[in-house]
Amino acid sequence: MSAPYRDPKRWMILVAVMLAFLPVVIDMTVLHVAVPTLTQSLGASSTQVLWIIDIYPLLMAGLLVPMGTLADRIGNRKVLLAGLLIFGIASVAAAFSQSAPMLIIARVLLALGGSMIVPCVLGIIRRTFENDSERGTALGLWGMVGSAGAALGPLIGGGLLEHFWWGSVFLINVPVLLLVAPACYFLLSRAEVTTQGKWAIGQALLLIAGMISLVYAIKAGAGQSQSFEIVLAIMAFGIMMLSLFVRKQLRSGNPMLDLSLFSHPAIVAGIIMALFATGALAGVELTLAQELQYVVGKTPLEAGIFMIPIMVAAAIGGPIAGLLSKMFGLRLAASLSLLVSAVALYYLGCADFHDPGFAVPTALAVVGLTLSIALTASSIAIMGSVEAEKGGAAGSLEGTGYELGTGLGITFFGVFMASVYSRAIEIPTDIALPLAQHAYRSIGDTYLVASELSVEHGADLIAAGKVAFSAAHVTLLSVAAAMIAALAIAVYFLLAGYRPTGNAAN
Repeated sequence: MSAPYRDPKRWMILVAVMLAFLPVVIDMTVLHVAVPTLTQSLGASSTQVLWIIDIYPLLMAGLLVPMGTLADRIGNRKVLLAGLLIFGIASVAAAFSQSAPMLIIARVLLALGGSMIVPCVLGIIRRTFENDSERGTALGLWGMVGSAGAALGPLIGGGLLEHFWWGSVFLINVPVLLLVAPACYFLLSRAEVTTQGKWAIGQALLLIAGMISLVYAIKAGAGQSQSFEIVLAIMAFGIMMLSLFVRKQLRSGNPMLDLSLFSHPAIVAGIIMALFATGALAGVELTLAQELQYVVGKTPLEAGIFMIPIMVAAAIGGPIAGLLSKMFGLRLAASLSLLVSAVALYYLGCADFHDPGFAVPTALAVVGLTLSIALTASSIAIMGSVEAEKGGAAGSLEGTGYELGTGLGITFFGVFMASVYSRAIEIPTDIALPLAQHAYRSIGDTYLVASELSVEHGADLIAAGKVAFSAAHVTLLSVAAAMIAALAIAVYFLLAGYRPTGNAAN
């Protein structure tokens, strides 16, 4: 059997699509250190700030499968170039937003562009690298960019906020896109093997409506921002939409989503890993950024610098994952990395960030490294379980896991922190009841209330808030550690029969 064709431009193509992917992942986390600045600059409420951060990954989660299927139908090159254009326009709109609602709309457009880019990048890598060994290396490098980009977000955001206005965190996307778009236009082949069938927009809308409704119901229910009846109605609507979508997929000759992909335990394991690992990484970074600024008293730049160990370790995690999976097998590499990350998360929950010493940076580096290895392992498991022509669909499933994990991770960590915080804080008795009720909501609200009080009373309230936030942090990271440990065990069993699809011998 002859060796598969190897495109002489394949490594240049990999560099181009990785750079196309970089702004998408940076935008997932770049606002984490900007929460205090955004709140003050735009006069945004705590709910608006949450949606500014969260609407991006949650909407992408609903759009990735339809866009991945569209890419398989008409070609990755066309969809990727359109996504880069939309993402660039949305970045400019976000940078110059004058209000919180305007920024939320711009983030919706960013999600649309990003949802077109992510599955195309994975699909292009799958089609370009037919050799299993080279594909593992390529996915490792892609994982490095994804993990490092998400980890670099807080540092980039902190550095820009130190010298420029908050909109600069979006404007930096534009030069990158101006470089990447022409490179992709000329490097990517116009001749692509595509799947047959029309792109059913109705099915896409069912999926988007169902997923967003279900996620919103979970958020609203956990945060108690809506009545139980309304949450139940929205959840029922979401389940009904998703049920109709699944029914249409099972009856269609050319379904938008090939549900047979879920028959592969390795794909199920990969999606679960993507969901939990990205959720843990995003939630830890957001919580840590707030603790460093609100409790420890660091500036946004100092908070970003403090998290450098996560960034550096995450950057090398992708290639290491590819190497470890070759040496010890994907099953062992994935499950052990998750187990070690659980131990490191538990330690961080008990650590003192006022006196970090050498141990805290080391634990941060371990978290970044092991979760990055887990993310790349999820890519190898998913993309190694499908044929090349299904790369876009599989990539969109993986991307959905990433985005849904990020959105739900931010939601889980945010709602959980707020719930524990409101129970832990001891409001000074001499503060008026309306102000006290406001201060209970979050540490950000506590600071806003403190600014309206006298210096002495404000200092007492902030001190109480710092103690409560630190206590909530311990509880949160302990729960997260337990969940990741349970995931490590599940992944070990799910990957028991993993065998890559392709040309392993070549």
